This record gives sequence, C-alpha cells and structure tokens, in this order.
Amino acid sequence: MLATRHQRASRLPYVSPAPALAQGYDAYVSDPMKPVPLVDRIEGHGMPRDYITADQRFAARRPDVLVYQTDALTEDITIAGPVSPVLHVATSGTDADFVVKLIDVFPDDAPNWPGDSSGFRVAGHQQLVRGEPFRGKFRKSFSAPVAFVPDQPDSIRFDMPDVNHTFKNGHRIMIQIQSSWFPHIDRNPQTFVPNIFEAKESNFQKETMRVYGDGARATRINVRVVRRPAA
Repeated sequence: MLATRHQRASRLPYVSPAPALAQGYDAYVSDPMKPVPLVDRIEGHGMPRDYITADQRFAARRPDVLVYQTDALTEDITIAGPVSPVLHVATSGTDADFVVKLIDVFPDDAPNWPGDSSGFRVAGHQQLVRGEPFRGKFRKSFSAPVAFVPDQPDSIRFDMPDVNHTFKNGHRIMIQIQSSWFPHIDRNPQTFVPNIFEAKESNFQKETMRVYGDGARATRINVRVVRRPAA
C-alpha cells in the first residue's frame, strides 16, 4: 500500500486487528455512535492544537481502525509533495467516510526527549504526519453526490495536503484507515441523505466497511520519494 522494505509500491503487512481475509479485503465495523476520536483525551471546547502531530497509539488499538505498517526502515526515506490515496472499498450501508492517516512510528527503543518531564513515552510513538478524510458520496462528483450500493466495491481517489517529511532509519511507515474522526469531521450517518445536517437519528446506522487489497482492487497510497543524487 505504500513502501515495503524494498521501497516500491506494494501492499503493506497487515498488523491489526486480524490477518487479511481470504476474500481479499480487510473489514471493520464503524459505529457513528462510537466514533474514533481525534485525540486520546477529552477536550473542553475547540480543536486541540496538537492533533496534527498527535500520538496515534490509542487509535491503533481500536477494532474500527485498520493498521498497516512497513518493517523497520534500513535507511532514511524522505517524501515530498501530495499524499494520494487510491481506495478500493465497500460498505454495507449507502454512505461512508474514509479517513487515511500517514504515521511515523518510532523504534521500540527510542529514548525519551531530553528535558521532557511530562512522562510521555517516545518508544513506539506513532506520530501523525498527515491525516485527511473523504466523504464517500462525493467520490464521483462534489456537486452531485451519489449513494453507495451496499456491499458493492467502489473506488475513491483524492489528494491529501502536501508533505515534506523524513522517516528515519529504524522507524516504520504506518497507514491507518478508519471511517470517523470526531470532532474534526462531523459524524456520517452511513445512510445516504442529501443533506447530512438534516439527518435524523434513525439515519445513523452501524455498518461494515471493507478495504480491498488484492489484484485490480489493490488499495494503495501514492507518494513521491526524494532520491539523493549518487555520490
């Protein structure tokens, strides 16, 4: 799905919550009444300022978040420019959000930051590099939303904001995929309604999401790797 140990486009090893299914997809249940939160703490009002680099370990432990990662890198990898997901997905409902997060995973033996007395454990830190949601009903047109056909595979392509980031030797590159990110984005009822702000309580339904990873339906994340000129 991004870069393997060979640094070429390929499906990332699947690490949580279960091995890839025989049908060629990974699945999770998204419940709009229990959305994936933006950070792992309760905020008073407004958006937490540190969410854009926040530790994602709490999300990786949730059953409604798919987690993929590379082996530990054997050299520095710098990516620059847009991060472009190509998702092959399906939902048991008629609408769905898909959130893609690009994450820098620190080594399990990484030391804590010098002078930091907060008690934060850097070893295994999952630093958010970029995260971006896409509302599925706009996958074909932003002016003419369309419903999903339940359980029928479909495709979503979009660009996340540009990035200029180096994944250091010994780190891992991780991708997380989920269908809610509250309160950064409003909850999708997961049943198609023309105007989500007019959705009724009965429209909010728990649905099963599938992310395909094989053959012509290989979900992937396209990035631009900066290559240093040969010495």
